[in-house]
Formats: sequence, structure tokens, C-alpha cells
Amino acid sequence: MRPRDPHEPGRVASTLELFFDLVFVVAVSVAAAQLHHALSEDHIAHGVLWYVVVFFAIWWAWMNFTWFATSFATDDWLYRVLTIFQMGGVLVLAAGIERVFDHEDFRVVVVGYVVMRVSMIAQWLRASRAAPETRRLALTYAGGIAVVQLLWIALMFLPHEVTLIGWLILVIAEVLVPVVAERRGEQTTPRHPHHITERYGLFTLILLGESLLASANAIIEAVHEHEELAPLIAISVLTLLVTAAMWWIYFWPPHHHAITTFAKSLRYGYVHFFVFAAAGAFSAGVEAQIDVITHHSKLSEFVASFTMTVPIAIFVLGIWWIALRENADRVVNIVVPLGAVLVLLDPIVPVPFIVTTVLMVAVVATLVVRPPITVGGDQ
Repeated sequence: MRPRDPHEPGRVASTLELFFDLVFVVAVSVAAAQLHHALSEDHIAHGVLWYVVVFFAIWWAWMNFTWFATSFATDDWLYRVLTIFQMGGVLVLAAGIERVFDHEDFRVVVVGYVVMRVSMIAQWLRASRAAPETRRLALTYAGGIAVVQLLWIALMFLPHEVTLIGWLILVIAEVLVPVVAERRGEQTTPRHPHHITERYGLFTLILLGESLLASANAIIEAVHEHEELAPLIAISVLTLLVTAAMWWIYFWPPHHHAITTFAKSLRYGYVHFFVFAAAGAFSAGVEAQIDVITHHSKLSEFVASFTMTVPIAIFVLGIWWIALRENADRVVNIVVPLGAVLVLLDPIVPVPFIVTTVLMVAVVATLVVRPPITVGGDQ
């Protein structure tokens, strides 16, 4: 398990990595479904809080494996077995998400999360034995992850009243492990910029696909109940257009320029929590909006509009901040964030999602006529 060459030509996502992503589809889908139910019942603060808590576990486990794989992936039998073991942890976590939303019971989620992280400890220990030049770094990762997992287990036995405070403290501890490890080692882990950004792009596609699936499933269910089709078809068309615009905006800039240094890599990786969470929440917002149209929601139409516009705005602002603005001219750097802010104001107009769609199409049109600034000879 030697460090991979960060300049390795033709490096792409492996079939194991794609297989690994599939189980995260399950976890994200369950989390988004629970958020949708909470929103439709007008339990907005409750739903958003537990969605953020659960999504952190999903995102952090996925991200840690992804960055490890770009540095040390060997694809031998032991690496595959440990990866599949981690996938099992994801499925356990997914099975516990409903209990978090319904009963604020974290035990199953924590067990699944710890299983995933134990797999990463084994991977880092293996890397420490095979690569002397990164041994100290790998051992710091393994030790840091192990200590935090013991604390997660201890959190399950503490009084319920301190659960959220404990969660916040341990989240901070988790995100500090890579910072401490990379600063402490004689050298940082090698990062293949094209490979890592391809992995992020693929996960974004999965999350955007959830929005289209949510729209289709909600409409199919409504058709079975003989609902009026015209408004449902309209919301489906608008969802497709907005989802396509989000895809266009995400993949407009050359992302590999965003991780040229360790500090930029941290920003890119950590801000993606908000990008990914917003993309997942958008699918819940679509279903919540359809519930309002079909009179199956306790939300008002005004409030329901925010369940779609807020995730869109966060998604666009996040991508603009970490990847787009440094590759854009002045016009694009005005239009994109302004468009995101205006999307937030859409619910005050009579037909908010139509305005959202027009704004997103206008942003895409700007990107079409003003291509990315060429950096280092590529675009």
C-alpha cells in the first residue's frame, strides 16, 4: 500500500469506488425521505436538525474513504474486503436513520458509523506499515480516528440531554483529525486532483438524481390517487430544468484547480458538506412541494417554497465559493451569487418556483456565453 502518484496519467474512479457509492445512495435516500416527512408535518426545525446530524455521518465517512483511496488505493483482496466491510457499516447506519428522526435514538447510527470508521483505522494501519515515508502521518490518522470512535461509543451512554453538545464536540474532533495528521507528518498525503474531483462529481450526480427520482415517485403516487395532473407535470418540468441547471453550474469550472494546496483541499472538502447536504435536501423539498399541491401537507405554500429554494441557493453559493469564482470573470462572479440570493427571495412572489427556474436558466445562459478563464493552458 504505497502512496499513489499524484500525477498518474489516466487515473479514474475504480469499479470498487463506484460500487462503494451505491450503498451511500441508500443512506442519502433514507435521510432525504425522513426530512421530507418532517417538512410535510411542519416539523421544520426538528427535521433539518436531525438531517444535518445524520448527513454529517454519511458525508464524513464517504469523504474519508475517498481521500484515502486517492492516496493509497491498491485494489488487492484485503483492500476490497475492508471496503466492503465499510459498506456494511453504511447499511447499518441507514437502518438507524428513522429512529433518529422519530425517537432521537442515535444508537444504531453510531454503531454503523463506528463500523465504517474501524475499517478506515485498519486501512491507515496497513498504509503505515507499507510506506515508511508517510508512516507518522498514517499512524496519526489511525490513532486520531480510534480515539474519536471510543468517544462516539461513550456518547451513547451519556444522558440524552447532552447528546447534541457531545455530537458537536465530536464533530469538531473528527474534522480536526486530518488537519493535525497532515500538519504533523513529514509530508502530506499525495492527492490526485483529477481523480478526487471526479469522485466528488460522481457523488453530486447521485444526489441530483435523487431529486429527479423524488419528483417521479411523488407524481406516480399522486396519479394512483387520481390527483389533478397539470400542476404535477408543471412541477416535474421545473424540477428537471432546475436540476439540470444545478448540474451545469457544478460542472462548469475545472474543479481540479480548487485543490492545488492543502488549505484549498480542506476548503474544497469541507464546504462540500453544505453542497452535498443541500443537493440531498432539494429532493426532500421537491416532495414537500408536491405534498402541498396534492393537499397532503401541513405546510403553507409560502413555507413549502423555501424547502426548495433554500437548498438551491446553498448549493449554488457553495460551488461558487469553492470552485467557480477563481475560474470566472467579473460578470460571472456577480451573476452567480446574485442569482442564488434572488432564488431565496422567490417565495414572496405568486409563482415562486417558476421564477426560480427562470433565474437558474439565466445563470446557466451567462455561463454559456462566458466560459471559464483558462488556467495553466486548460479550460
